[in-house]
Amino acid sequence: MKNALRRSLTGLVYVFLLLASVFLNSDAFDFLFMSFGLACIFEYKKLSKIRGYLIFALYLLLWWAYIYLLHDPISPWILLIATLAMNIRLIVYLFNTTKDKMPESHRLITGLLYVGGGSIFLTMIPYRTQGFDSILIAGIFCVIWANDTMAYVTGSLWGKNKLFPSVSPNKTVEGAIGGLIFGMSAAYLCGHFGGPLSPFQWGILSFVLIVSGNLGDLLESKLKRAAGVKDSGAILPGHGGMLDRLDSLLFSAPWAYLTLFIFDYVS
Repeated sequence: MKNALRRSLTGLVYVFLLLASVFLNSDAFDFLFMSFGLACIFEYKKLSKIRGYLIFALYLLLWWAYIYLLHDPISPWILLIATLAMNIRLIVYLFNTTKDKMPESHRLITGLLYVGGGSIFLTMIPYRTQGFDSILIAGIFCVIWANDTMAYVTGSLWGKNKLFPSVSPNKTVEGAIGGLIFGMSAAYLCGHFGGPLSPFQWGILSFVLIVSGNLGDLLESKLKRAAGVKDSGAILPGHGGMLDRLDSLLFSAPWAYLTLFIFDYVS
């Protein structure tokens, strides 16, 4: 009971902080996700046993360049292709049963693109058009939260069939289906609430977010299992680390960015 209360209070503070930064101003949002990304990089560094501080410097350099310095149409595509290629490689790693150890330089590049690239594209999404689209990014948060919360609830109530027991024994097929239904329902409401996307586009985007987000969640579970730890950190009472909280968003952000570009291209 005490842990559930602590988890709920932490979750409420986290949600309030994110939504406050979204609707306060764009600088608050940028700073918050630069900080969140830095915290996730720190936790990934511990999980992957990367020495030194180079990964922090590279992340901050990359984040600053893409958020504030590079405004040409080509640069985002270079990072997007590299990040998506790394994500595909990590999906292969997720389903691979071998335990080959990557060199430290590979682990550093993996973290820079998986965590750093995800954080950068999550920050870039509301800037896809002129100005700062607070409704779009808030809607994306709501879809992921609805999926995560209802996957846990439906899985706890009706879950019988394990989704990926070798990586995350508590996740069930029933929970994944429940999360998908409620996440797409939240997206449907976002489509009728307003913003730049139609209900149909929100439906496609939510499917991409939920599927890629679930893969990101499973991937982080495998990284923790390989490191022999339960949580990536302890910064969020009842929730573990920042990477535990943001794994779905970080992995799904570049896929969402690509999906939004396709919407712009075909519309």
